Amino acid sequence: MSAEQIFAFAPLGALIRYTDDQPKPPARFTKKLAAWQRDNGVGRLVRKDSGRSSVHGCTFPPTITLHEGDFSSAGVILVMMHRTYSVTSDLRFSTAELPRPGMVRVVQVFGDTTELLHLAENREAAELWLAKNPHHLARFEVVGDETPPDPAAFAVAA
Repeated sequence: MSAEQIFAFAPLGALIRYTDDQPKPPARFTKKLAAWQRDNGVGRLVRKDSGRSSVHGCTFPPTITLHEGDFSSAGVILVMMHRTYSVTSDLRFSTAELPRPGMVRVVQVFGDTTELLHLAENREAAELWLAKNPHHLARFEVVGDETPPDPAAFAVAA
């Protein structure tokens, strides 16, 4: 599926795989392997940003942002690894996992963009996370039993 389909159908908190469909090079080719790893991976969908136009006449297409992991030291997160892809990306995307009903998203809204801050198993875990990581405009969203608009086009990859 394309990045545009992920933008349209995938809920925040879904695990998304992306690939360029190239075979993984041997480890001894470190530069080729690093390039392959940039175009093949998995991340949690944390933001969908609708496109915008600038005052200079440029238009920017909608994007999706995936959280790929954190780098920490002594229990403190130092760097959060996010990758942002345009809906016009040539990579192929698939859904590896959807958030389960009953899970709670901790989200923050910036204008017309909603960003996932944390995905918790339940409301108590979400409240505990928010107490330890205060965010001024954060709110909770309980994941329901909603189904995607086109279930045939939005099957979870095995």
